[in-house]
Amino acid sequence: MWRVHRLYQDQAGHADALREDLATLASGSDDADNRAALHQIGTLHDARHVIFDNDTRFMFASVFDGSWDTYIDDFARTVVGAHFDRIFSHSEGFPGIADPGVKDWFVAHQEPAGIFVSSYPELTVQQIWKDHRVDEAFEEVLDTPEFRAALDNPANAELVATPAFQKLLKEASA
Repeated sequence: MWRVHRLYQDQAGHADALREDLATLASGSDDADNRAALHQIGTLHDARHVIFDNDTRFMFASVFDGSWDTYIDDFARTVVGAHFDRIFSHSEGFPGIADPGVKDWFVAHQEPAGIFVSSYPELTVQQIWKDHRVDEAFEEVLDTPEFRAALDNPANAELVATPAFQKLLKEASA
């Protein structure tokens, strides 16, 4: 989903203030807390913020796993909720992340994508993280002399010759 929000027009400087707030978040001053929150939530693939139309509108677009309600609830209960308050405070009518009407406000400002393309539509964030951990562990094994010795051991020749093992070695060398 992507959401377009009109920046406050009755007060000058909201676009610049928003840019400063986004830069502060991007600088990583709260990076450990942000990473911990995103790991705790475990559903966000990516998010982006865009200021456009001569500094009058702001777009927030994100890709996540699961339901939208759960996504917003999860963000609200972590440090990300405070970031939402900070960023969206520059948008007209934002009630605050703790307000019971915040979901209605977001829905009133959202537009579904006309088309969405993903290189990995079947993978969740949790699966991607697991795949990364397995890949790192496998790479460590591949780099050991014991693994090379096991490949060269005639007792393992039948296993090493299987199509599945050959595929594994081919993918590891790619």
